[in-house]
Amino acid sequence: MASVSVDEAMRRAIELAARGLGATSPNPVVGCVLLDADGEVVGEGFHAYAGGPHAEIVALAQAGTRARGGTAVVTLEPCDHTGRTGPCSHALIAAGVARVVVAVPDPNPVASGGAATLRAAGVQVTLGVRTQEAEAGNVAWLTSMRRGWPYLIWKYAATLDGRSAAADGTSMWITSEAARMDVHALRGTVDAVLAGVGTVLADDPRLTARNLRDGTMAIRQPLRVVVDSSGRTPADARVRDGAARTWVATAAEVGAGPDGRVDLAALLAELHHRGVRAALLEGGPTLAGAFLAAGLVDRIVGYVAPKLLGAGPTALLDAGVSTIADAIDLEITDVTRVGPDLRITALPRKREA
Repeated sequence: MASVSVDEAMRRAIELAARGLGATSPNPVVGCVLLDADGEVVGEGFHAYAGGPHAEIVALAQAGTRARGGTAVVTLEPCDHTGRTGPCSHALIAAGVARVVVAVPDPNPVASGGAATLRAAGVQVTLGVRTQEAEAGNVAWLTSMRRGWPYLIWKYAATLDGRSAAADGTSMWITSEAARMDVHALRGTVDAVLAGVGTVLADDPRLTARNLRDGTMAIRQPLRVVVDSSGRTPADARVRDGAARTWVATAAEVGAGPDGRVDLAALLAELHHRGVRAALLEGGPTLAGAFLAAGLVDRIVGYVAPKLLGAGPTALLDAGVSTIADAIDLEITDVTRVGPDLRITALPRKREA
């Protein structure tokens, strides 16, 4: 096998890390490629599930003795603590690895310090290779660890004129089956799905991740969170069906904001405490507006159907914008055709202080 560059190996490690999306929380996604002393790939690994072996351990097992004198290329700084698994920094040292190349330092104070431990043992450590790409692949976990609340994605579906339902309230189905299947795949990558009690009362959604074609449930289900200030969620609502864990978050439990409703910042902090690193906000327009007005949305994924209604509820209500100068500016990062619909991904631009 021909030798590969460290840059090529890191690109491969980033690809491997992506295979763990949706399964590793509250841990990060991590990929690792091991090169022997001649630069040949002798081991690969990724963190597949929380509590399972880390990427470095999988790659070391594949490499065996060929890891000695080689280079470990890792998307995230090797951990330096003992949790459900042992420290990867010590495993790399014991295997005789001569160099470790890291894309992103670990922001978690509990697990960080691997680079310093490796250097103290005489291992050469290089930081900052393909950092931007590795950060993008691990953005939810990194963001949540750095600030203490989950990375929040607002997902909505609407017609081309921005309607989420017709004038008579009917909304099944605005978007195509292809778009709805895409949403279920998106649910499978997050730790929690949020909806307001108004959506639960109006639509009685399941908020589970499943295959729409045969109805099978995903192996790992996100936590279902109903934001319900006064506890109006019916006992027989489908979110209480036992298919996945459910938390009805009330103002009495979480804390109330000045408007008497659930304090959204406190809600996100509690979700982080419960191990949620990425969350998907699905409904409804009032709750979405409140999160946007508070500056708590990190990404927007909109499914736009080639339909016009002319009347009916809109996908978004009051978001704290009273004049055009206060509009929430977005950076569109992707536009993809999903069946007959468009999926538009955008990031809210940070407002000037």
